[in-house]
Amino acid sequence: MRKTWYEKMRDKPGYPKVLTLEEGFPCYNAVHKMGADPGDPVVIVNPSEVIPLMAGIPQGKVVTIIEICKHIALKHQVKGCCSLVTGIYTMTIANAVEECSANGTHVELVEIPWWRTLKSEGYLNEKYPGGQETQKAHLEAEGFKVISRGSKYQVKDCQDHLVEL
Repeated sequence: MRKTWYEKMRDKPGYPKVLTLEEGFPCYNAVHKMGADPGDPVVIVNPSEVIPLMAGIPQGKVVTIIEICKHIALKHQVKGCCSLVTGIYTMTIANAVEECSANGTHVELVEIPWWRTLKSEGYLNEKYPGGQETQKAHLEAEGFKVISRGSKYQVKDCQDHLVEL
């Protein structure tokens, strides 16, 4: 039987895990842009570290996966956080919220404003529930200006709306 989004959101044994950054890591480029170099310690997190950060974004503010990663790296006293894994967890959490909302289960999750969590540079996430269009509708309903960038959408002046974690 296929796992539900909620089941996929459970913490993984052995994580968070601190690893030494190598150039071959799937998230190397993103972590390197955050200031980590080969040989530096980086962390791979569990969903339970991402959930409260997504849940705490107030109306009128947004956060990017990069800001979440920087916050988590600081917490673990390392140079970086794997944005690939963190991005997978933000997508999993968003889908779990919608799944629980539809099923009337785990009401504590239903209040998480997942649409306020953006990809780097303020881009919307096509893997969120309903794709970019649903995220765009939520953000515009809160007063954000969302602009088209080819086939993608971006929150205009995203940096002016970032929450401080």
